[in-house]
Amino acid sequence: MPETETQQSGYSLWETFCDFCIPTWANRLFSFILYAVIGYFLIQLNNTFAIIRMRASVQTSVYFLLISVCPSLHMLYAGDLAAASFLVALFFLFKSYQQARPTGSLFHAFVFIGLGSLLFPQLMLFVPIFWIGAYNFQSLQPKSFFASLVGWSVPYWLLLGHALYYGQMELFCQPFRELVTFAPTRFDYQPWELATLGYLLVLFIVSAAHCLIAGYEDKIRTRSYLHFLILLNFCIFVYIGLQPVLSVHLMSFLLIGVSILAGHLFVLTNSRSSNIFFICAFIGLFILLGFNIWTLL
Repeated sequence: MPETETQQSGYSLWETFCDFCIPTWANRLFSFILYAVIGYFLIQLNNTFAIIRMRASVQTSVYFLLISVCPSLHMLYAGDLAAASFLVALFFLFKSYQQARPTGSLFHAFVFIGLGSLLFPQLMLFVPIFWIGAYNFQSLQPKSFFASLVGWSVPYWLLLGHALYYGQMELFCQPFRELVTFAPTRFDYQPWELATLGYLLVLFIVSAAHCLIAGYEDKIRTRSYLHFLILLNFCIFVYIGLQPVLSVHLMSFLLIGVSILAGHLFVLTNSRSSNIFFICAFIGLFILLGFNIWTLL
């Protein structure tokens, strides 16, 4: 396999974490283990909330296939760990659906948003989207709103204590500086990024259209989950369009949502057109794999 081109983050907190916890030789191994953990949690997410109306692992299969055809994603990035934390936050957000006391669920959801944002500060930009989701799930109340703020701030209180004790206040300020840093929108994507994003966009549009058109077949609760995932993935696509330099990090988030929506499409449709689309999507995966490997030569 040709050597993949890695992108340096330039974010000292992430670099410190890598130097302290992940030796260079274990970078790929750790990334594959992390992808396996995310795949397992995708199964648990579906089994717990019945997003696909049956106990299925097809969303994990789609996720692994998408990861496998993108060799450049086989290295560990800050977005990968943030995506794992993001997936756990999704679990607690879904759990808060119409809860009489959603304070605990939203607190835990935003704790994981805060944890992920320590390594990838741009994850904080998804906080308003999670509030919109909580509002749609009828779990956003004054108490749960402030609980979400407290939950998000917990990792930063711990970071502040560390920074004060060791006299490294720059370490505490850096995530916020990184958050407000907005690179110019130049659309300078690498070829493999354009090809992969194009494939994911087609898969997302078809899957989202199916969820919106055939949503009456799902329970109201399931429709709410799917509509939130559609909104979330749409916002990720927009953010990738505005910040191409972060595309390799944001793609980890995108793969999670697209895999769930695509799994919902492939499992619950059995028409002639859906079968043709499935075959075309499968062939497209092989073409995408060949193109991505060719760009590395």
